Amino acid sequence: MTNLRIAIMGYGKIAKDQHVPAIAKTDGAELVAIVSSRSESPEGVPVFASLKELADSAVAVDAIALCTPPKGRTKIARDALSRGWHVLLEKPPGATLTEVEHLSDYAESTGLTLFATWHAQYNEAVDKAAALLANQEIISFAIHWCENVRKWHPGQTWIWEAGGFGVFDPGINALSIATKILPMDFHVHEASLFVAENHQAPIAADIKFSGSFAEEASAHFDFRTTDDEIWTMTVKTNAHSLSLERGGSLLKIDDQVIVKQHANEEYRLIYEEFVNLVRTGQSNVDLAPLKLTADALMIGRRHSVAPFPD
Repeated sequence: MTNLRIAIMGYGKIAKDQHVPAIAKTDGAELVAIVSSRSESPEGVPVFASLKELADSAVAVDAIALCTPPKGRTKIARDALSRGWHVLLEKPPGATLTEVEHLSDYAESTGLTLFATWHAQYNEAVDKAAALLANQEIISFAIHWCENVRKWHPGQTWIWEAGGFGVFDPGINALSIATKILPMDFHVHEASLFVAENHQAPIAADIKFSGSFAEEASAHFDFRTTDDEIWTMTVKTNAHSLSLERGGSLLKIDDQVIVKQHANEEYRLIYEEFVNLVRTGQSNVDLAPLKLTADALMIGRRHSVAPFPD
């Protein structure tokens, strides 16, 4: 079978660090173009200023990977689908639930593939945790997701704007893990959103969840850490304590290491699935992490904190 010819739109940090090398390592995938306002691209890959310019060129394209900011992304995705191109969405898939739902309906009407990706789910340790928890009684869980925004989002001022998600841009990764590994329904009970006076999106958040938990279920997200990032989720069952660390790549049970994944394979596995979805004529649009985020932003109490310099 011929390769899936992919163009990346939005050539920022995530595209350079993850998408480009992942496509290069994925059998059946090929990077054929970059769509960006910048002139830079991987060697030998042409750059276009817009989807229209790409469509009017001689470059043959099958699919678009959208690495643009979430606000406005679904309009671009709809344009790509209307041109007969399959679409991969970097997380979060869009700025609102409704627009992503409508986009999913539109993709279904075209018969094309729409793939809303959650890269943190693509770890062996996360799969193992889900299997181990499948038949367990969950007593409680706690998430701590803290990182330095200047390290992971340098110069990305859009993240502070309304619709930019703020600290939920990384925090939604933790929620995507939680919705995958926990074998029950749960929802946001209350939330506190800490917003710097010079920004619109939260710089930190504390969340409490409700569900069939005997003890508290919570999450703490913070962009202000200057130390090493903390990407940890701990789940207490009626029999054991399970922890996922390092963003879901390290699994421990009762402090014993069960899975330790060294190589970063998340994005390669995402593109492997994208190729398979296209070949089998399917879509994958999981909205559970976005729903929890939307609920937290909707009911969260806003607390003003000191200005945070970009």
